[in-house]
Formats: sequence, C-alpha cells, structure tokens
Amino acid sequence: MHAHAGQDERVLNRTVLLKLVVIAVVMFGFAYALVPVYRQVCEALGINVLTQKDGTVAAPVNTQVDLARTVTVELDGNAQGPWRFRPTQRSVDVHPGEMTTVVYEVVNTQARTVKAQAIPSYAPQSAMPHFKKVECFCFQEQVLGPNEARQMPVVFFIDPALPREVKNITLSYTFFEIGGAVAAQKTANKE
Repeated sequence: MHAHAGQDERVLNRTVLLKLVVIAVVMFGFAYALVPVYRQVCEALGINVLTQKDGTVAAPVNTQVDLARTVTVELDGNAQGPWRFRPTQRSVDVHPGEMTTVVYEVVNTQARTVKAQAIPSYAPQSAMPHFKKVECFCFQEQVLGPNEARQMPVVFFIDPALPREVKNITLSYTFFEIGGAVAAQKTANKE
C-alpha cells in the first residue's frame, strides 16, 4: 500500500506540472495577443495609435497662417530601452497653419540591432486633434544597427481651429524596444 501511495503522488505531481505548463503557455499567449488588441482599442478610441498617420494629412494647400497667434510647442522624449533619445531643441514657437520641422535624435547604445517604436502623446489633450503630423518617425517601426545614431524629423502644423486659450502644447514621444527580449533570446539560442 505504501508503494501505491508513491505512485499516486507521482501522478498527482505530473498532473500539477502539466496544469502549470498549460497556465504558463496560456499566459504567454495572452500577453502576446495584447499588442494587436491594444492597437485595435487605441485605433477605435483614437488615442496613441502606434503607427497612426494623421488621416491622410498632406501639406495644406489653402491654409491661412495665423500670424496674429503664436503657440509654443514644447518637445519631450522618453527612452524605454537601450538608447539615448531626445529632441534636438526643447521648444519651438509656431503660428497656427505654419508648416514646422523638428528633429529627434536617437543613439542605440547596444552592440546589437534593435527594433523600436515611438508613441506620441500631447498635452493638453484637447490639442491632439489640432496637431497634424505630415511626416513622423512614429508612423513606422525603426530598426537601429549596433551603436547607430540617427536624426529623425517630425513635420507638422497646428490647425488654426485650435482653441484660442491653448498657448502651449507639449509633444512627447516614448521610444521603446519591440521584441527585444525575444530577439536577444533567439540570438542566444543560436550560439
């Protein structure tokens, strides 16, 4: 009877191990599936869409530049990964309707290639629909080679319909690595 109890315990241990493996696989699958779900939710709500272009924004043809108004656009950069990321200037004064170019600089500090994405955010939130990006590094994923430095432009204009009380807008980007742990793990497994 004692030998039978040891065998029951092994079966129970195997069952618990199998359940834990299934739970771990399900958790990994859920986390992996969150990225497209996040993109769909953000796209539906119109917030922080990863590779969103601002509609089909083209250079304005008949836009009147409002020279009577000046809006200060403060620039900010946050790095979530193995690099340095910053705007090349802290702020720029623009007139609504005026096409403006600013530059962000990124330096990959790793001796490996990394893939990254930038997500913009705006303050105040009411300025978001009036901030029209024509060209932006945030429209697509960026691949940076080992120790690569790159300057990336953002071409934008402020819609003259911006509420008059808004005098300052903060444009902030968070630049983060995509699939870095997976890429590093695959490289380690090949060696």
